[in-house]
Amino acid sequence: MTTKRGECKTPGGKLAAVTVTLAGDGTVESCRLDGDFFVESPSDAASRALLHDIEEALKSGKPVQAALEAHPEARLVGTDAAAIETAYARAMGEGKAGPVLRQSDGPGIAARSAAPLNANAPCRPSPDGTSRFVGDDAGYQARWESLKRDLAVIHDVPRMPAEQMAIDETWAREVAAGKRQPTLRIWEWAGPAVVIGKFQSAPDEVNLDVAERLGFDVVRRCTGGGAMFIEPGNTITYSLYAPLDFVAGVSIEESYRLCDWWLVESLRGLGLDVRFAGLNDIASQYGKIGGAAQRRFPDGTHAGPGSVLHHVTMAYDIDAETMGQVLNTSREKLSDKAVKSAVKRVDPVKSQTGLSREAIIDHLLAWFGERMDTVNR
Repeated sequence: MTTKRGECKTPGGKLAAVTVTLAGDGTVESCRLDGDFFVESPSDAASRALLHDIEEALKSGKPVQAALEAHPEARLVGTDAAAIETAYARAMGEGKAGPVLRQSDGPGIAARSAAPLNANAPCRPSPDGTSRFVGDDAGYQARWESLKRDLAVIHDVPRMPAEQMAIDETWAREVAAGKRQPTLRIWEWAGPAVVIGKFQSAPDEVNLDVAERLGFDVVRRCTGGGAMFIEPGNTITYSLYAPLDFVAGVSIEESYRLCDWWLVESLRGLGLDVRFAGLNDIASQYGKIGGAAQRRFPDGTHAGPGSVLHHVTMAYDIDAETMGQVLNTSREKLSDKAVKSAVKRVDPVKSQTGLSREAIIDHLLAWFGERMDTVNR
């Protein structure tokens, strides 16, 4: 049997990759979809069912769009049917490198980056008659001021990577069930790690033998998105666990801006021209600072408020040589970037501010005033 892989990066969006296993006669034995895209769905089972049906559609030569439409409860974010089919064609040797072509952007495409949205009010009716949040500074600030009334802000103790992943999902589910108050947690890492997204392929994203030799734990988080290179003391990571009301009426794409609004405002106080980039990146005038990932947790018992988990990792400093050894970054992933290296895309906060990591964290915590909760839970 022969295994082949094809990739397609949506401009302004995410990477979709398809790995195909061929029998000796050239027929497709199996097909696997992975990438740094996101899936918004009510459960892990719904996400798995969507991806399974996409893979079956590719394998049988049926349209991927039909598989997407058969799962209205689950939504791809950052990629779409055209990109997935392009990745499959490339795996089969039928496609060439280059931008994916489509007649129109489907609903799975990430919102194109950038210009800030303006509104005279926090919400407006959408064409389907529902109330839709339209973001501006006043709207973002109003939601954050409301959330802060009950928000616990915790600067956590150092934890190993696997424990970090477990706590993140556990706390999000506890907020969803009404068993934990809204919380913002600043992480501390007790060991180096590569954190891959929920839908990524570890062997394709990480040089696993190198990671093991250098002592990096490779762990998978419960959200989509790309791989994060972590060394204790060289990153600043936080998680927000908020009730779903906080993002009510907000599109998935815009909820990234809402959840990171406080961070952008705080970093601007350090003299950085911070802005949102693409779907889930945060950048300054010098380059990318970090990336975010997000997931919504409906409460299955309908007794709780549900929750949104939103977490961000910012690069404070980078050991570029080690990062280059541990991570695999394909040329396709950088195809819509102005640079040819993942290291060059990230400009650490240390070089941009000249401040210690501790001073930056203290500055971020100061945004919340007296809300600091020093009790680790």
